[in-house]
Amino acid sequence: MPLITPLDQFANQEVEQLVKFFNETLGFCPNSVLTMQRRPAIAEAFVNLNMAVMANEGRVTAEQKRLVGYLTSAQTGCKYCEAHTILAAERYGGSEERLENIWDFRQSDLYSDAEKALFEFALAASSVPNAVNDAIETELKKHWDEGEIVEVLGVIALFGYLNRWNDSMATSLEPGAEAAGTKYFAKDSWTKGKHQ
Repeated sequence: MPLITPLDQFANQEVEQLVKFFNETLGFCPNSVLTMQRRPAIAEAFVNLNMAVMANEGRVTAEQKRLVGYLTSAQTGCKYCEAHTILAAERYGGSEERLENIWDFRQSDLYSDAEKALFEFALAASSVPNAVNDAIETELKKHWDEGEIVEVLGVIALFGYLNRWNDSMATSLEPGAEAAGTKYFAKDSWTKGKHQ
């Protein structure tokens, strides 16, 4: 059971206008945002930050950003965000093969060297303590410019916030996200855990 019950998506007029962003990304407004609405300024700030972070200003694609978000969430153990990010990666063009094999990225030809550098960075930056080192930095800078690195770290940091929010709130997982988690992580005996 969630710590705080989400409000209806129409509970706050200002937030209602912003949540349309999630209808494109996920096909629904996440319960996490509906919970944040209890303090509309937090919901508005979060949605605006999310839109800024997920805007594609360089070569990092929408699918790649969602895979970075997935790896960050899986690293921290947030089942809610794992399901959301894999669903969003699928909606932004991720093939079934790429999504099912994301944990084999190091050995797989499904991912470019540039993507592998992003994914290593995501895992290291979301570790506690932080594990970004010179080798990860060197490989990352071989493939991505400074603006693109800022975009990717924005994704990692955004999901750091969301992972703590959703795991602490035990945010209820929506059916569409649960279906994506079950589809892509069935071989790993994935469950939604506390996100009932």
